[in-house]
This record gives sequence, structure tokens and C-alpha cells, in this order.
Amino acid sequence: MTLPTQAPNPRLAERLRRALEGQGIGASQGRALCWNDDAPADAPAGWYRIALEDSRLSLTAGDDDGFHSAVATLLQILRLCKDTPLPSFVITDWPDFRHRGAMLDVSRDKVPTLETLLRLVELLGSLKYNQLQLYIEHTFAYRGHQVVHQNASPLTPEEIITLDQACLDLGIELVPNQNSFGHFHRWLIHEPYRRLAECPEGIEHPFSETREPYGLCASDPAALELLADLYDQLLPCFSSRQFNVGLDETFDLGQGRSKALCQAKGQGEVYLDFLCAVHRLVSERGRRMQFWGDVILLRPDLIERLPKDAVALIWGYEENHPFAEQARAVAASGRAFYLCPGTSSWNSLLGRTDNALKNIASAAGEGLAHGASGLLITDWGDRGHLQPLSVSYLGLFAGAAAAWNAAESLTHRDAIAALDDWAFRDATHNLAHAATELGNAYKVCGHPLFNGSSLFYLLLDGDKPMSHRRFSGLTADGLNAARALVDEQLERLAATDCADDETMRTQRELSWAAQLIAVACQIGLARLEQPEHELAELPKSTRAQLARRLAPLVTEHEAIWLLRNRSGGRADSVKRLERTLAQLRR
Repeated sequence: MTLPTQAPNPRLAERLRRALEGQGIGASQGRALCWNDDAPADAPAGWYRIALEDSRLSLTAGDDDGFHSAVATLLQILRLCKDTPLPSFVITDWPDFRHRGAMLDVSRDKVPTLETLLRLVELLGSLKYNQLQLYIEHTFAYRGHQVVHQNASPLTPEEIITLDQACLDLGIELVPNQNSFGHFHRWLIHEPYRRLAECPEGIEHPFSETREPYGLCASDPAALELLADLYDQLLPCFSSRQFNVGLDETFDLGQGRSKALCQAKGQGEVYLDFLCAVHRLVSERGRRMQFWGDVILLRPDLIERLPKDAVALIWGYEENHPFAEQARAVAASGRAFYLCPGTSSWNSLLGRTDNALKNIASAAGEGLAHGASGLLITDWGDRGHLQPLSVSYLGLFAGAAAAWNAAESLTHRDAIAALDDWAFRDATHNLAHAATELGNAYKVCGHPLFNGSSLFYLLLDGDKPMSHRRFSGLTADGLNAARALVDEQLERLAATDCADDETMRTQRELSWAAQLIAVACQIGLARLEQPEHELAELPKSTRAQLARRLAPLVTEHEAIWLLRNRSGGRADSVKRLERTLAQLRR
């Protein structure tokens, strides 16, 4: 079958042609495929129509996004009907959100291999995502700044260009993302960058266990000169005309070198001035600026003074996050905005299934109600990025469903079916069930936390007393219930038939993470017997027993890490588990 030359994406069209011929739809079978762009004048963005009638398959799309979504739908249908003839059908559809994005943290120790990223792009394309961001602090190979990224196995310009083309082939916009204010500690700990810090002597902040410089100094022109250099190296690797510059969580603003300026003008004014200066850098390079909206939302009176083309990214990761209130504040200014929930994978090891589903559904519903132009599903890597990528799939699937149809929330049952069919491809149907159930261990233990799981922190924070807020609600009954859930799902995982590499990777990742949480439950039970003691103060025999269970899992960290990721950053990540092991071995 010869495809029309006007196909919006010849590579994707060729992929569809091969799939159709496998179903007996081609020129030799007397069937034809045609597509056109004569969509109704009032068709919404992303609209498409597919019809198989009278042995003729036709595809009509209003724009390139609609074309890519139509092809994704057809490929899904072909796969579902691979052993049966295609029925006649007519499908007319379009998304609730024009921009349907996923963001993957590649800076908190874990940098995926290019192969992993390319596989992820294939998955996202099949789920009708049309935007991907890789969150970068220090993991791009900037020329002249090797001291910053030399141990991080950074992404190279050539790799980004390859990834960008792969995204284009699937209708995905790879949006550059470089945090540009706070979260700059990976740079500022080195010379000569320390002089650009707000607090060169350092501060305590949530993303390091040691005191260190954290954010750029807003009043130092040299900080903008550095950013200009970074942008000039990064942006040419991307075809996207958008750029996420971060600017979130400016914890140290006004505490150091800009203190006098903040006292004279006000901290909000200083922040806005820096934001506008960054916006000028972005505009001069032909891009539209995206930025995280948390800081500007602290001063709603300043929203009206934001650059008119800036896109605010409103983020929140709990099921009860006030998306409605925050969306109203930005919508009233006429500025474009996305709502940005999360996969709830980080600070958990196994995810937080219920929280992820409710957080994403809330963001989609409020985004649709208040005119958000996009939904961006974030996947962070706080505290060593210990959770495997397979734990994040549930949130990515829920996000894809919500961005397409905000009125229909993904249920547990839906999630299991979708993960089995399109991600894990597990004939035994064990992996998706186990992943979804394990993701609720955080609730079963009886002490759900903000932005994390108390079971995760039991594994890493042995020097905090059991009266700490991360542990204060834990009981022996709750920990035993969580352990029983984990043991049940470990049996399910053990029964998985690992028919291919992806199934093997997922089974191994989930088993490892589940075993770590099982050890966390044991640590919790031991500490409840002597709640006033730190982990290192437990009886020696108890610590020795726990150490024997934890040690092989610490060793396995490297093998699990290298299944999908580069070696850089692994040493920093595993230190968090090694610290606990050292406490047990004292």
C-alpha cells in the first residue's frame, strides 16, 4: 500500500502501514487508507475521526496532534485485534487538554540511559502524551563546566538531539528544562560558582544532608551571565520553542547577599525582577518561558505583573492540594498555566497508589474547570531517587487518561488492566496487580504522610526518634499489616513469567523495592519496642538480624540501578542505604 504523500509524519505513517498490512488492510487486499485535514471548522484542538466502513479505512485530523493521536488509537486497536478481524467502527475524539505532558527528574542522582529514554518515549507516544520534559539541575554536559557534571553521567548534546527527533516522530515535544534560581546547589558547591550563591557559606535545605550553598543570588548580574551561557548551549539541541526555567523553592532568597535589597524592595519584588530578567534571556533566544508557580502564588498581587506570555506551572502532590484556589488566581490574570500533579512515586520506594490517582484526578478536574492549557505529570527523585521507573508507570497512565478525559478518573481496576496491556505485557497479570497493591502499603501502615511514606523514612532516618512526625502515628498492628501486604505481593511477583527483558526488569525492580519496605517494617517494629532509642541504639542482636536482611538489598542496588540508568549518581544514591546499614552494624 502506498501512503499519501501528505501524511503529516511519514515515519509514523510507515509504522501504521506495516501494522495495517498485518491485519490485511492494504492495497493488495482491495482496501485503502486515506487521511485528510478537512476537519469541521469548529473542531477542537487535537480532534480526529477514524472510520472503517465498507472495507475503507479513513482518518481525518484537524491538526498534527490529532493525527498522532489517531495513529496511536489505530495502533492500539490493531494490537487488541491482532488475532481477530477488525470490526467496522467510527471513532471521533479529542483531548480535554491541548498540552499533555510528563516530566522526569534526571538530576536527583538517576540519569536514565538513552535506550531507557527512547523506550519511555515510545510508551508516552502510545498513551497520547504530546510533551516530555527532563528536569535538569546539573546533568547536561555543558562545555566548560565539567567540574559540575563530571561524576553525573550527564546527557550529551548529541543524545538530546537524538531524543528530540524520536519525540518528533511520535508527536511529542521535548521541552528543555533547566532550573535557574533555587536548586542550584549542585553548581554552587564548586568553585568558581560559589561566589554566585545567595549564601556562599551555605544553608540547611531539604535536598542535602549537609549545609551548602543552595540558590543563585538574585542581585548578582554574573548569575544571569552564567544562565545565558547555559541557555546558549542547551536550547539549540531542542526543536521546541518552549523552555521551563524552574525558579521554584527559593528558600534562601533574602537570607544572604540580597538581604539588604529584599529589605528595601520586598522579597516578592526581588523575585519578580529576577524572573523578568530570566524571561528576557529566554525571549531573546526565541523561546516561551515556563516556570514553576509556587513562589509567585505566595504574592498573588504580583501575578498581574508577570510577563504576558509566561506559562505558570502550578504544582501540588497531595490528593487535597488546593488546585482550584491557585488556578483561579492565575486564570484571573489572563496568563496561561498548566496544573502539575505527580506520580507520587518519590519518597516512597513503592509509590502511593491512592494518592496518585486522586491527586491527578483533582488536577485534571480543576484544570479543565479553570481553563488550564496543559496537564503536566511530574515524577521526582527526592532523596536518592530510590524508586524504580516501573513504580512511576501507574501515575503516568493515570495522567494520560486524565489529560484526555478529565471526567473519567482511572480506577484501581483500570490501572491494573492498562499496565498489564500496555506497559508490563505480563501474561500472568501479576506485575500490574502487585505494583498497584504495593503502592498502598503507605496507607496500610496507618500513618500516611505529606509527600512521602513513613515506611520509606524508617529505612533512611534511623537517627530520628519515633516521636518524629514521620513516625509518630505508627503502630505494631499497622506495620504488621503492611508487612503482610508486601509478603503477599512478593509471592505474586515470584510467580511472574518473565517472558521478555521488560518483564524481567519490572519484576526484579518491584521485588527489590518490596523487600526493602519489608525490612523497613521490621525496623519499625523493633524501634517501637524502644521508641526513645535511635536505630543505632537498638540491641546488638536485633541490629545484626536487621543488617543481615538489609545488606544483600544494598548490594542489589547497583544491579537494579544499571537495568535502566547510567552509573553516575549511583554512589550518592546508595549512600543513603549504606548509612542505615552502618547504623545497624555499629
